[in-house]
Amino acid sequence: MKTKTTLATLSLLSILSFGAVAADSISSDQAMNRESIGTVSVSAVGTAPMDMRAMLDQKAAEQGVSAYRVIEARTGDHWHATAELYK
Repeated sequence: MKTKTTLATLSLLSILSFGAVAADSISSDQAMNRESIGTVSVSAVGTAPMDMRAMLDQKAAEQGVSAYRVIEARTGDHWHATAELYK
């Protein structure tokens, strides 16, 4: 029980901290004036598009970037998305 409480608390805190430094999803036009610093990918089985966006938001925030642009997305039973990161 103590482990479940600890995990729930850590999850809530991580969500709150990522919200404070969240990266913005931008269009290709907006990306033209920014410097690319790499990519991140996320995958999941049986999830919704909004869950994938939340996963990309989290990965981008972990990298400390100000913005990202989705450059690849596949749907079906197994979801996959790749985003390019920008300063």
